[in-house]
Amino acid sequence: RPRYVIYFRTIQGERVLRPYMSRILNAIALVLTIIVAAGSLWAHHSPSAEFDMTKRLTLAGTLTKVDWINPHIVVSVDIKSDSGKVENWRFESNPPSWFRRVGVSRVEIARGIGQAVTVEAVRAKDGSLYGYMQKLTLADGTSWELVTGTEK
Repeated sequence: RPRYVIYFRTIQGERVLRPYMSRILNAIALVLTIIVAAGSLWAHHSPSAEFDMTKRLTLAGTLTKVDWINPHIVVSVDIKSDSGKVENWRFESNPPSWFRRVGVSRVEIARGIGQAVTVEAVRAKDGSLYGYMQKLTLADGTSWELVTGTEK
């Protein structure tokens, strides 16, 4: 059976064997992988990029949903506005891994679905019904609060 070897010609007309080409392709693949990884790191942002950390608010309503997904958990709360209309607010928080590290599970937060809750948060810079949750308190008084190492 004949054996085939693939040759690539350079501009000078010299032959370059296939192993050199695979090294070049591997190098290109590595560079592309680094670019994609850098893009995903760039996408992860500080809360202050999207939320106005000086505009704290406290809202009371009914917990309707808990999305326990990466990169941040999101809870939805129906809140009655001053005009009497029910508005669905969404509040982002830390990643699920952070909550697990501090001993909080999705089940613990999800048990509040359908119940009255109080949310302390900072509002999105665009003024939408979106915020960064800093404290969630269930009707029975159970609460979870995000604190930094500088707070006492």
